[in-house]
Amino acid sequence: MNDVMIRLLQLSRIGYGCSQILIRLFLEARGEDNPALVRAMAGLAYGCGAGRATCGTLTGGCCALALYAGKGTDDEAGSERLLLMLQELTDWFGEQVGGPHGGIACETIVGVEGPASARQRCGAIVADTYAKVLEILAAHGFDPSNA
Repeated sequence: MNDVMIRLLQLSRIGYGCSQILIRLFLEARGEDNPALVRAMAGLAYGCGAGRATCGTLTGGCCALALYAGKGTDDEAGSERLLLMLQELTDWFGEQVGGPHGGIACETIVGVEGPASARQRCGAIVADTYAKVLEILAAHGFDPSNA
């Protein structure tokens, strides 16, 4: 088990949802702490809370990509590569997760019992998505450790 997986499990055990775990991992890689952002990410977990919307791991991964490539201040331009990066993640997620589970809605992936009953499955999806986001960032010239 690698350091990322250990950290993912630690965050899960103390009550963070999938989308929050992803953003925490990327904030930590940047040497940043942003409780307001982590708190806001809770709105994406479990398919926006009801399970019927897109899996929070995918939406959280998209937010992680935007953390690096999105517009953040008035005098800053976001990267023109962001939409391509988001599409790459969405396509990959649809194939790797949506295909085997019959869709990308949270409830479709984890079942009506919710993510608590599917912790192992969710953990693997979060870990794989984290790795894919890292791959996409690198392919587009972004260093995950740079703010």
